[in-house]
Amino acid sequence: MKEPQKILIVRTDRIGDVVLTLPLAEIIKRHLPHPQIAFLLRDYTSPLAQGNPFIDEIITLPEKNGEISFSKALPVLKRKKFDAALIVSPKFKIASLIFLAGIEMRIGTGYRWYSFLFNKKIYEHRRRGDKHELEYNVKMLEALGIEETVSKESVVFNVHPNAESKRKVRKILKSKGWDENLKTVIIHPGSGKSAVDLPLYKFKNLISLLARELKVNLILTGNGKEKKMCNDLMASDNVINTAGKFTLKELIGLISLSDLLVANSTGPIHIAAALGKKTIGFYPNVNECSPRRWGPYSTNSFVFVPETDCVSCEPRSVNEKNCMESIPVEKVALKIKEMLNG
Repeated sequence: MKEPQKILIVRTDRIGDVVLTLPLAEIIKRHLPHPQIAFLLRDYTSPLAQGNPFIDEIITLPEKNGEISFSKALPVLKRKKFDAALIVSPKFKIASLIFLAGIEMRIGTGYRWYSFLFNKKIYEHRRRGDKHELEYNVKMLEALGIEETVSKESVVFNVHPNAESKRKVRKILKSKGWDENLKTVIIHPGSGKSAVDLPLYKFKNLISLLARELKVNLILTGNGKEKKMCNDLMASDNVINTAGKFTLKELIGLISLSDLLVANSTGPIHIAAALGKKTIGFYPNVNECSPRRWGPYSTNSFVFVPETDCVSCEPRSVNEKNCMESIPVEKVALKIKEMLNG
């Protein structure tokens, strides 16, 4: 099989997953002579790849009511004539689509019942959480003959805020009392149920503590479905609630204007890390969603885990035992102060 020239990277899940896959483009360009690289993404995550100098094309997955439209997607992929596809986190429909598109080299996991659709199989159990999601992604490049050791010091994400979006965000924030001469702390309390979260009352206590003790801009973020939750967390008149107000492109712009972001294990914490912002995260002692696998991939980050005796649990048992309640907000507030001053 000849060295591929047209490579498709497929990552059709959520925001954080896409961010942790973006570095593959730069690595491939550095190792292979003149490859063309395309990313296949869901429409709502496509702003993450825009402006990346190592991505030649962004293809958005045609969908209707959240379901893939095979009739629209298949002819597009056939017409592109890709030599290779890296299906980073496959579902059966995606694997079938890549197979039926006639892409010669199909790289994917060897541990699914539909893995016969891939002809370059990767045998790693990600659920064990032996390494970071980004490192698992980079490991897949060995199927292309690329051996790379990635680190928090060397990784290149190339997430770029859109200038017009930044201007819009700045204007909206100023109308709500944002002072650009003060440091800005973003609190993102939701996770779309993709993680085991810090309890909401803990977030409210933290916001109240920060509003009393710090002279900073405090901004709450969330999607449209999280507006009520964020409204309930307004522990001070000094907090700016932006839940449901910004698109993903604008959220990237907002985070680029901040100094520190505090969140559960969710997409915005990875955007902040990719933009070089300081981050504080809350993670459970669960292998498959631990900070070792899903923490912010940055030297500018700090992670809180439950202060309990257990080393590793299942997600359900963490919720049943309320392990995340053991994280003290006073320690979190101290760490925020330390990172803002440091």
